[in-house]
Amino acid sequence: MDKCKVAVITGGAHGIGKAIGELFRNDGVTVHIIDKAPGDWFVGDIGDKDTLERFAKQVIEQSGHVDYLINNALPIMKGIDECSFEEFQYALSVGVTAPFYLTKLLMPVLSDGASIINISSSRDRMSKPQTESYTAAKGGIAALTHALAISLSGKARVNSLSPGWIDTTDTEITGADASQQPVRRVGKPEDIAEMVKFLCSDKAGFITGENICIDGGMTRQMIYHGEHGWTYSDTEKNG
Repeated sequence: MDKCKVAVITGGAHGIGKAIGELFRNDGVTVHIIDKAPGDWFVGDIGDKDTLERFAKQVIEQSGHVDYLINNALPIMKGIDECSFEEFQYALSVGVTAPFYLTKLLMPVLSDGASIINISSSRDRMSKPQTESYTAAKGGIAALTHALAISLSGKARVNSLSPGWIDTTDTEITGADASQQPVRRVGKPEDIAEMVKFLCSDKAGFITGENICIDGGMTRQMIYHGEHGWTYSDTEKNG
């Protein structure tokens, strides 16, 4: 990647977003980050329209073009029992509306051959109870991906990644939490960052509109009561 390349990352202060930013910087890429956490980046809530407009304006004024847009910021996770109308709307604003609107704002300055990566989740295809706001947002951004890929055909490639369990605390997770995974470990932010780097490279020039699940094989694993050490209790269904 050339030194003149420019990347924009939402939710880039920690976890997956931070790992992506560090990988880009190591390659000489100029990185613009927006995050709610205080720091030496653009601090703001991407669920707010005015904030997105001010951020996009700053990116354009400072860099003039964008090569890579990584929509990574996390929506809130609340379930149907407790999630209010406003909270559900906010989750969709962060998880779906913001990636759409930021892409729209930056579209005039996207470089030829630009790459947009939307960070979805393996929850876009499976669920735990009481996760509706997060799951709906992640499903939305996965679908938004292929729509944008067609609309931006010839201008930018658009793909999404669906991470599984990614530990962002820099701790070593062992025992059943690790061994239950077909790859026998929990994921790391770098696992996602490396795929982002690949999808942004010319090596991935024939890939667009695609969703790639990076979950250690968990969503491919059949689970039935009484098999391979898995058990189910009826109390779990009610409590």
